[in-house]
Amino acid sequence: MRSQLKLHLMLLYMAAVMTVMEAQTTTYSATPISTPVIQQTLQQVAASLQMYVDALPQMPIIYGYSVRGNTLLSVNLTIGMYQTKWKFHRDLPPTPVFVYGTSALTATFPGPTIIARQGIPLFVKWENHLPDQHILPTDNTVPTAIPTRGGVPAVVHLHGSVHPPQSDGSAFAWFTRDYNEVGPMWTQTTYQYPNIQPPGNLWYHDHALGLTRVNLLAGLLGAYIIEKPEIDRPMALPSGDVEDLHLIIADRSFNTDGTLYMNSTGNVPSIHPQWQPEYFGEAITVNGKVWPFLNVARKRYRFRILNASNARYLNLSLSNGLPFYVVGADGSYLSAPVRTSTIVLSPAEIADVVIDFSTSTTSFSELLNSAPYPFPTGTPTVGTLLGKVMAFNINGGQVFDNSTIPIKEVNYANVTMPEPSTKTRYIVLYEYTTPSGQSTHLYINGLRLEDPATETPKSGTTELWHVINLTPDNHPLHMHLGMMQAINITELVGYQQFFDCMTQLNDAVLCNVTDHAVGKTLPIPEYEKTWKNNVKIEPGYMTSIVVAFKIVDTNQSYPFDATAQPGYVYHCHILDHEDNAMIRPLKLLP
Repeated sequence: MRSQLKLHLMLLYMAAVMTVMEAQTTTYSATPISTPVIQQTLQQVAASLQMYVDALPQMPIIYGYSVRGNTLLSVNLTIGMYQTKWKFHRDLPPTPVFVYGTSALTATFPGPTIIARQGIPLFVKWENHLPDQHILPTDNTVPTAIPTRGGVPAVVHLHGSVHPPQSDGSAFAWFTRDYNEVGPMWTQTTYQYPNIQPPGNLWYHDHALGLTRVNLLAGLLGAYIIEKPEIDRPMALPSGDVEDLHLIIADRSFNTDGTLYMNSTGNVPSIHPQWQPEYFGEAITVNGKVWPFLNVARKRYRFRILNASNARYLNLSLSNGLPFYVVGADGSYLSAPVRTSTIVLSPAEIADVVIDFSTSTTSFSELLNSAPYPFPTGTPTVGTLLGKVMAFNINGGQVFDNSTIPIKEVNYANVTMPEPSTKTRYIVLYEYTTPSGQSTHLYINGLRLEDPATETPKSGTTELWHVINLTPDNHPLHMHLGMMQAINITELVGYQQFFDCMTQLNDAVLCNVTDHAVGKTLPIPEYEKTWKNNVKIEPGYMTSIVVAFKIVDTNQSYPFDATAQPGYVYHCHILDHEDNAMIRPLKLLP
């Protein structure tokens, strides 16, 4: 077996080298690799940006329906991707970005917030107006969309949405400017979003093969809300343009000229000239501003907090000790609000919270971050620039406030424990390294995205997935279409023995996983106990997840053919991992 393993690793290495040679001879109008920037320079630029001098902006709102009398109607929207310039900070020059908008003049970082209504389908024509060359370095040695006639490939995924596979934004359904060139799974210019799932918070972002990390870093992301007044209004949560706000948090580094920084040299350049396993920026942006401030009154506010970072986890708290009242996680409400002093958000996770500033004993509070990077055992952030996110200026005395923190929310948030007959799968996360320990790529179940689907659930059913993390990092597992709840997180005992066996056999059953997944258990945070589309996978543990391939609030099957091409995927939402290539196809069966 060990000789087979050595042969397998040698073949992987040879394949990687051949990929490099192929990619280096492939014509693609990517940004030329520039002279590497040293980390100290990036830190100096970040340190030069004074905190809390820019007001927190809110993105333009686009309604995903129209009103005629008392009737709500579907609409057709056209939203484009544009290169423009964005002012991230008072003291930075305008920065070139790729962003979404209804026109080049109205495009923003992040893109416009789309507000949809449950049960009212929305149709969006996504247009690519991006230039011939990318504004950031790319790497064709990871599986990448490579057009033959130039242009920047892009495709949009509505993260957390229940929609037909043709509207999922497959990594292979990319297209360049004016649909001049399209990927092998591209079929249509207009996507259909039925909005048939529970009300909650989603977001849309780029999903092009091998370019997700750079396209999102450039700015291709935006928020999406599904409302249902019959559920939303009785809770009397803070509402309106002033008291119901998005906080879209993303770390970025800036060059001395104000341009966005993306590494131009890989950690193992002989294999991947540009790719590195994680991107960590030196400054924190919220709604496209570096360390902004928000003036608030002494009342309750609702904040829809999205971690839109490529790889950075956040452990959020308030400097004046105020608690968060979490009312929702990802795309669903909780069964009841959860009071907590901290919230941990992986990349792509959303926390829907209420903060009651009327109880503050101070007139100033900072939103802080204490998550190390990489998470959970990397470089500390406490006491550094990266330990601060934004500030709240708490003004005046008590004011009238008719909003509430409800006692209860929805009755569909709680998961039903799976029956013994439930289909069970083992999903294993691997990281492959050089002899010196440098990461070269990451796989799920030892397989590539291009390999045939091995996860083939039946539409309308529920499964139990045991996700085993054999890497040092926490990974945010994201599921397209399906909704998930973690029910157990168990430590792997005899880890090295199990790791060695899995490296040889790649079979959790043959390696007696049930004899190893017997260690201590970690509590699942109360504020995550609802149907989610992202679940954190702890290193050295087996996380058991109930996965529903149906509409969770009504227990109904999908009203569209979820078995059609190009299918769906599931993947790690650390974007650098997803691109290389911790992503697998998900093929539903009738």
